[in-house]
Amino acid sequence: MAVFPVVLISTAVLLIALTLAALFLRWRLRSQRRRSQAREAGLESLLAESRERERLLSMILDTIDVGIVALDATGRRILTNSWQSELEASAAPAGCPSPAPEAELLLAGHAQAAPLPLDRRPIRRAAAGESFADYLVCFGEAPGGRVVSTGARPLTDGHGGPGGAVVLFNEVTGLMEALAAKDDVVSTVSHEFRTPLTSIIGNLDLALSDSEELSGAAVRRIEVAQRNAERLLALVSDLLMSANTAVHVHPRRTDLAGLVEASLGSAHAHAQSSQVSLSMDVPEPLWAHVDPLRISQALDNLVSNAIKYSPGGGTVRVSASTEGGRVRLQVQDDGMGMTVTDAERVFTRFYRSPAVREGSIPGAGLGLSITKAIVERHGGTISCSTCPGRGSTFTLELPAQAGPPAS
Repeated sequence: MAVFPVVLISTAVLLIALTLAALFLRWRLRSQRRRSQAREAGLESLLAESRERERLLSMILDTIDVGIVALDATGRRILTNSWQSELEASAAPAGCPSPAPEAELLLAGHAQAAPLPLDRRPIRRAAAGESFADYLVCFGEAPGGRVVSTGARPLTDGHGGPGGAVVLFNEVTGLMEALAAKDDVVSTVSHEFRTPLTSIIGNLDLALSDSEELSGAAVRRIEVAQRNAERLLALVSDLLMSANTAVHVHPRRTDLAGLVEASLGSAHAHAQSSQVSLSMDVPEPLWAHVDPLRISQALDNLVSNAIKYSPGGGTVRVSASTEGGRVRLQVQDDGMGMTVTDAERVFTRFYRSPAVREGSIPGAGLGLSITKAIVERHGGTISCSTCPGRGSTFTLELPAQAGPPAS
């Protein structure tokens, strides 16, 4: 008889336990549901914010007058704004599907009629990991093509590895047309100056050839006029060359040691009057594949500048060496030097630093830009290392020429 109450009590306890477990489970489920709903609401809010930011970014990118292309780590496009799409459409061949791949676009290098090779096209270069700036490309057929300045910067992922690239396209057609018009004016005016100057110098030479009939004062005045006329003629020649964008070179096997020696010999009188000594450390012979006339012109410019910008005297040193199929040629002086800002612009046409203008040093700011054009036409490079008050060093790298002389 005592067993029955025990069974009832055990059953009641079990029912209570099951009820409590069910209530706890229901509470847990409700709690998890509330947390899940909160997370979903948070995700929906983040998704809405992300979509709004994406919409705002798209609006901004589509309102700027610059083309933008973003690439992922594999080189695949992930973003192209509307300005860039319109630019590419203007360079797409007739019947080409839209959007046209870069390989199908009519692209050419600036001032070149030949199509731009695939590996030199901006997006292809960026996909290959290159970083560049101010790379001029003509979109469309000339005449009427659009000149665009392009640049690319690589992106990194969260671990510092390659994450793609961003390529920018900025149209500079109007600027290039203005520069071309300016060059036309400079070329025309310089050409018109050259003929009368040549006549003036010729007649001054004739007058000096009969100097026995002239007084000493008259001879000195004619010589002053002759020097200044020759200086003006040299300036006009520089203006004509700077206006001519195509620098023609005819490379052949050339001994640079002879060119350096001739350049220093021509500059001897200028150096002596400026109390500047000249030194040469160039192995003989030093063969290079260059145009001797053009490289002589570049050397003359560098040596003349080194003397001119050494008002306190000093030494101008020309040295050379060969390494890895290239000839390295350096022109170093102990002169006034330049700031970092001036050094960045020193190869720009007509640029003259404030210190040079304040020092009333003559010149038009054309010599170094012409020198740079000559060197680059040879497939070489030129750079400047300088410090205010400690002089400057200009370094040229040119293609070497090995082996015995051509028969």
